[in-house]
Amino acid sequence: MSTPPRYAVIGNPVEHSRSPRIHALFGQQTGIALQYERLLAPLGGFEATAQAFAAEGGCGLNVTVPFKQQAFELALDHLSARARLAGAVNTLSWKDQAWHGCNTDGVGLVSDLIRLGARLDGARVLLVGAGGAARGVLQPLAEARCAQIRIVNRTPERAAELAQNWQAANTGLPTQISAGGLADANIDGGWNVVVNATASSLQGTALALPAGLYADDALAFDMLYAAQPTPFMVQAARDGAARCADGLGMLVGQAAESFYIWHGVRPDPGPVLDTLRAELQAQR
Repeated sequence: MSTPPRYAVIGNPVEHSRSPRIHALFGQQTGIALQYERLLAPLGGFEATAQAFAAEGGCGLNVTVPFKQQAFELALDHLSARARLAGAVNTLSWKDQAWHGCNTDGVGLVSDLIRLGARLDGARVLLVGAGGAARGVLQPLAEARCAQIRIVNRTPERAAELAQNWQAANTGLPTQISAGGLADANIDGGWNVVVNATASSLQGTALALPAGLYADDALAFDMLYAAQPTPFMVQAARDGAARCADGLGMLVGQAAESFYIWHGVRPDPGPVLDTLRAELQAQR
């Protein structure tokens, strides 16, 4: 009997990752045998760890913090269009003796926003944060025909740089992109969707965002997730967001896209999300 193909999530830290559970459930659902593990890489040893994994027969890696930009450099000669526009890689595939990189974060976010009932066509979207998480979702949000996206960040210069880099890519999409600091987050009429792409909730703190951000029936979405509402979700509810959601559905959605890249089969994320949500609630 042949050994199932080997995959892993690589990061630092990585012990908290639910990716092994998600991919095991996808494998059960689709009848695909696989091995999937957690791979802790030293902060200065991402490339060496990834290359050793490939040398030992590894077929693919999901990349989490803080290595998505290093993964981009590792796969620089074999990047998907999504990865090039994002400037970050969260999915590596070992093919023809080389790492190939893609970014599935934006696909996961957009699919979950749609699942939650957000209307993205023509929407006004506030994107809080200008790091790798924000870079990974900007293009898919524009492709979903959002009318306007404003990027705000604690350091306004980083938000402006991200906006300029996206505009320089000449994507040909009509979405209006603007940038500023956290204090520049307001807009007349409010935002339809506000996405927290920072690690503020991981640190247990709310962002210094002004009040009055939300339009009627607006959705507040935190890319991070927890058994309890995150500090960003609590803040958003107090500020008038009609709906608040965390990033568990996005996590499952981006994993489903990675699974498709690796195996050529697209799993159904719904039952897996339900299972993970129940497991998360049981930990409360």
